[in-house]
Amino acid sequence: MILDNQQIYKKYDKGQVAKSIEQLPDQIRQVLDDSTLVKIPYEFSRVKNVVINGMGGSNLGARILKAVFSSEIGIPINIVPGYFVPAYVKSDTLYIMSSYSGQTEETLAVYKEARKRKAKIMAITSKGKGQLEKIMVRDNIPGYVFRPEQNPSRQPRLGVGYSIFGLMVLLAKTGIYKMQASEIKDIIAKMMVKNKELRPESPSSQNAAKRIAEHLHGKIPILVGAEFLTGNLHAMRNQFCETSKNFADYLTLPELNHYAMEGLTYPKNGAKPLIFIFFDSNLYHPRVQKRSELTKEVIKKNKIKVVSYKLSGKSKVEQSFKLLQLGSWITFYLGILNKVNPVEVPWVDWFKKKLK
Repeated sequence: MILDNQQIYKKYDKGQVAKSIEQLPDQIRQVLDDSTLVKIPYEFSRVKNVVINGMGGSNLGARILKAVFSSEIGIPINIVPGYFVPAYVKSDTLYIMSSYSGQTEETLAVYKEARKRKAKIMAITSKGKGQLEKIMVRDNIPGYVFRPEQNPSRQPRLGVGYSIFGLMVLLAKTGIYKMQASEIKDIIAKMMVKNKELRPESPSSQNAAKRIAEHLHGKIPILVGAEFLTGNLHAMRNQFCETSKNFADYLTLPELNHYAMEGLTYPKNGAKPLIFIFFDSNLYHPRVQKRSELTKEVIKKNKIKVVSYKLSGKSKVEQSFKLLQLGSWITFYLGILNKVNPVEVPWVDWFKKKLK
């Protein structure tokens, strides 16, 4: 298979994307090591809701965290990217500004308004020359400033270990939920082992990410999952678009059963480029598990290809991070099959220049 030829990675992976993916467990370990240095004022523990403002790769961590821990976090968490601050943001709101680069226009734009509302403001960003880091220093804004040492690609979508666990640490420090460090360390160890199976040196016969990428090549992937994995679907869609340069979207169970299936009928030739990939879990509600199997039947009856992958792991956190790891590798391999440099985002770069 093409993906077993190691020379192809030297040709296309000019930005060390594979290395960043392989270092995802190291990103998580770094955040755990840094966590003892993060200090949050006591009054931040009294908030009644959380709002997170981050764009693109800078809000992937928030979406995964919200989906995985929704049954453990006792106050509402809303992800509100953009230029405005919702009317309900007040002094009892924890307002988190998330910008990997520290230069995200939309996130920086809301700072004055959030401060005017007397919200409890925290921030997460990378160490460097970013504007958000300067604001944190100038105005004594608590949060987490990380050194992206384990993300040589420098792309936010490939530094999700920092954004996810950085947010987990910030919320844990406020007492909003309790982080189990021992569970996280166990997940890191399992991800390190799994990397040996998923990295480029591993042959396709033993590498699920390579085999799935081959199925998806030349297609428009529609990702399907449910419940605690919905944040992962959002993150993977981002990586398909940016890493693979391949359009993708996602649907969630059971919601899609109430509308999306009828849309498979027309246009008659429109379904040909589609391929559905289901991420199944024994931790889903039993009815969702049944719905998943029936939905696959509907899609197949419409002559659309279906790929299934069942996640293993005892906890929601473990399965979520296994999917994050797997999805990162799948989108990398699809980018290689598409003969693109996975690190580049030429249309995003063009767009930002035109906005100035």
